[in-house]
Amino acid sequence: MSGTTKKNKVKFNIKNAHVAVKTTSEEGDITYGTPFAVPGSVSLSLEAQGEITPFYADGVKYYVSSSNNGYEGDWENALIPDEFRQQILKETLDTNKALMETQNTETQEFAFGFEIDGDVKGTKFWFYNCTATRPTVESSTTEDTIEPTTDTLTISATGADVKGDGKMYVRAKTTPEMDESTYNGWFNKVYIPDQTETMSVMKSEPDTQSEGVVENEDDTESEEIV
Repeated sequence: MSGTTKKNKVKFNIKNAHVAVKTTSEEGDITYGTPFAVPGSVSLSLEAQGEITPFYADGVKYYVSSSNNGYEGDWENALIPDEFRQQILKETLDTNKALMETQNTETQEFAFGFEIDGDVKGTKFWFYNCTATRPTVESSTTEDTIEPTTDTLTISATGADVKGDGKMYVRAKTTPEMDESTYNGWFNKVYIPDQTETMSVMKSEPDTQSEGVVENEDDTESEEIV
């Protein structure tokens, strides 16, 4: 009898932030560059965006629809590295190796990955279609103790047709049932869904002509891909 997969009861800590440049071709095909690590995550708060719209009929709330407009919130980091500033915020190095920010440059869309610890196992994420604001320039004088100042970006995450099937995928996350090879290689590249839904496997009927063969029919459970 196989054991039950243990699941997290609590979550804490953010780490392993990664970013991958998102490119969209003229035909609308989406690809991602090789992810690069952005160390130093302090906190992350992405609030779900959307509305609940009720429709009233017969004097009651007859139907309720909800929209998914992605997520938006703040990512606080110890220090935003120059690689992020160049690849995502589109700052450029001049001939003297000074990093230049220009006013009329659009920032780069990207995929944002990170890991949140759990009491059993970390949960890893990819958000597919992100944009980021520039961090505030901030610092303060040193007193008796050194308290580092941090950089904070506002991140907006919306859906993208990453698979080319017309569905707007907002994010992917690991599950306790995921195979170890996929889990361990999660940040090697941006995860693209292998399937959009789990299909129940139809079992063949027992062969009544075979003697001494008994087939057990197991209940098939459908798995929800989050």
